[in-house]
Parts: sequence; structure tokens; C-alpha cells
Amino acid sequence: MMNTLATSKRLWCIAILLLTAQVAGAQSIYKCTRAGQVEYTDHPCPAGKGELIHQASDSEIIDQYLDLGQDALAKRYADSRHLGALYQQRLDAYQQRMDARAQQQADEALAAKQRSEDARQQALLDAAANHRRLRAENDALRQQNDQYRDQLAQPVYGEAPAYWGAAPPYWDHDHDHDHGPPPKPVFHPCTQLAGGRVQC
Repeated sequence: MMNTLATSKRLWCIAILLLTAQVAGAQSIYKCTRAGQVEYTDHPCPAGKGELIHQASDSEIIDQYLDLGQDALAKRYADSRHLGALYQQRLDAYQQRMDARAQQQADEALAAKQRSEDARQQALLDAAANHRRLRAENDALRQQNDQYRDQLAQPVYGEAPAYWGAAPPYWDHDHDHDHGPPPKPVFHPCTQLAGGRVQC
């Protein structure tokens, strides 16, 4: 049981180191034994003892140099091992990655600029629509106010104000009744509204 757990633990450590090597770039993994304890590291074991369980490939090493911006070191490494074709292949792949990244950034910047412009245009349209609405409301209020003034300018027939319970002074019960009944009192109660308007 203990041997199974220890083996599982070692395999788990190896898997983690291999994954780290793939993410970080060119890294070799060594299995070393120190004081009876097994450990895994990316550095060679002391005194050359231990076991190399993962050797970083030439492509990984060149890619790591290129990703770090160390083109000269990548070329020197390739030239020292007569890997000119591999270096050119990895350099072309690196350049393609950089071009794709730059294109993506440019597309994202253009999309952001377009969204900003669309928002600005929509804000202008909303402001213009609001201005037209306010102007129409103002014109309607002016027209209504003009109508109220026209109504107030109309002649009023009969005496105003009239008081119920009292006959008009011009009416005489003894007068000739051929003139018909007296005119009815006319009331024009008016109310002052906001904005200087008057409603009757």
C-alpha cells in the first residue's frame, strides 16, 4: 500500500513538472536522490548523479529564446548545433504568432473605437429627438396661450360680475314687457397658470 502511494506521488510530481515545462518553455527535468529522498528538479543533479527524465527539445529551447526576445541567443544556439533550418522554421512560426497577436489587438481597438462612435452618434440622435420634443411642446403651449388671449379679447355681453338675488339696475319691472326678459348674468372666472398663461 505504501509503495503504491509513493509511486502515485512520484508520478504526480512528474506530471506537474512536465506540465510546468510545457508552460514555462524549455526545461529539462531531472530525478535526483538526496539523503535517500527522491526529488524532481529542472537542474542537473549534484555530481552528475541522477536521471534525466525529460529533455527539452531544440524547438522548445529556440522558442523560449524567441519568446523572451533573445533572437541572437536563439540563432547562436541553432548555429552551434547546425539547426539553421529549424531556427528559420521556429522564427517564422514566432513571427506568425506575433502578427496574429498584433492583428487581434488592432481588431479589438477598431471594435472599441466603433462602439465609442456608435454611442456618440446615438447620444446625438437622442439629444436631437429630445430637442424636437421640447420645441413641439413649447409651440403647443404658445398656441394654447394665444387661444386664451383671443378668448379674453372677445366682447362680453351682459354685466359681469352679476350677483344672484339682485336685479340689474337697468331692469325696471314696470317697463314695457315687449323687450323680453332681462339678459342672463355672464361669468368669466379666470385662473392664472404657470408660465404666464391664463385659463378661463
